[in-house]
Amino acid sequence: MQINVSGHHVDVTPPMRDFVDKKFERLQRHYDQITNTEVTLTVDKLIQKAEATIFIAGGEIFAAAESDDMYAAIDALTSKLDRQLIKHKEKARGH
Repeated sequence: MQINVSGHHVDVTPPMRDFVDKKFERLQRHYDQITNTEVTLTVDKLIQKAEATIFIAGGEIFAAAESDDMYAAIDALTSKLDRQLIKHKEKARGH
């Protein structure tokens, strides 16, 4: 899985990139057909925002999360994506 991390009004530091990589490894364990992931980290005044698009076989999944802390926003984002991937996997298994 290839992960592209970009920042909008924020510098993406190596510890931040490592945190994103560590969190997204969990998604790879749940669904192995992920081809590419694009993560955008944004700062708007006091709001830290994390958005991600996961490209999978047969479509793509998008999620966004906001928080006062960037690490908390990334954590909430991966939780949302995890739920969506599990739901997509169950739908595919049902067919």
